[in-house]
Amino acid sequence: MSSGVATGKNCHGWAARDDSGFLSPYEFDRRAVGSEDISVKITHCGVCYADVLYTRNKLKRSIYPVVPGHEIVGVVTEVGDHVGKFKIGDHVGVGVFVDSCRDCENCNGRLEMHCSKGAVSTISGTYADGSTCKGGYSKFIVAHERYCYKIPDKYPLAQAAPLLCAGITVYTPMIRHNMNQPGKSLGVIGLGGLGHMAVKFAKAFGLNVTVFSTSVSKKDDALNLLKADNFVLSSDKEQMSALSKSLDFIIDTASGDHSLDLYMSLLKTGGVLALVGFSGEQLKLSPLSLLMEMRSVSGSAVGGTKGMQEMLEFCAEHEIHPEIEVIPIQYANEALERLQKNDVKYRFVIDIENSLE
Repeated sequence: MSSGVATGKNCHGWAARDDSGFLSPYEFDRRAVGSEDISVKITHCGVCYADVLYTRNKLKRSIYPVVPGHEIVGVVTEVGDHVGKFKIGDHVGVGVFVDSCRDCENCNGRLEMHCSKGAVSTISGTYADGSTCKGGYSKFIVAHERYCYKIPDKYPLAQAAPLLCAGITVYTPMIRHNMNQPGKSLGVIGLGGLGHMAVKFAKAFGLNVTVFSTSVSKKDDALNLLKADNFVLSSDKEQMSALSKSLDFIIDTASGDHSLDLYMSLLKTGGVLALVGFSGEQLKLSPLSLLMEMRSVSGSAVGGTKGMQEMLEFCAEHEIHPEIEVIPIQYANEALERLQKNDVKYRFVIDIENSLE
């Protein structure tokens, strides 16, 4: 868990200084490249709801100044003496975590985000030497090669950025629960940054996809842009009851308080609902929703290093590209405000290379 040696205020980025979350230019230190590290010139960084949580201290663990951003992509500019995976010029990504103990059962199983000693978060994480991690709203990042991912050369860097969090967050439970079986049926709750990726993966897997949303305005995108097979307004009782016991799987990407019982009734016997959205402080669920049809609820957050690399290669092979709105760093504060209003189709990506002076 070495973080190397700081070499002076060598990096420029944007940071929040307090829980107002307001971002402005900031100079800070990046460590020197260690023997197993790579240095990455950041070209793009996705804007995730985690950026709101950390800049505004919603999780009560922010360390100011906070440089947000954990959907990071760029080009390798320097490699340590013992680096084996990467060379200068490679396209790479850095995701939600940048370190872990590398020795526990979960780390050995390539599930580093569940490290028994706690994975080190890319935003406001703390390295073993006590230094604070700074995210991707910045010119470059230095990271251990284990926590960096090769982005296939033909894959556009701007579109790769959302895969580092939104993509892996839905891909992980889909693979874990065998939601990649052609002909099976999947329900996707919520059509935002995560939900639209779940639909894209599901169609690539050959699933029959139903999108559930509280907003009828999402119908056109669901059916015509993303090619879902069905769209259901979740407040329409008649539409919902018509789907009783019809789905093999559901992936719930929705944020905010909502009852799961209504959706559980749509699962077939033995069906699984995977929860990836933060649906409030407590789940609302009757035990009968699980008992009567052997249904399950499973939680999942991001994914490990092995799954991340597999997902990136799958996206390149199947030409799966997030729907993005590219913005300059100077628009970051407005983007975070719009994100909280769900006013984005479907992921902001900051053009770091061409807008961060």
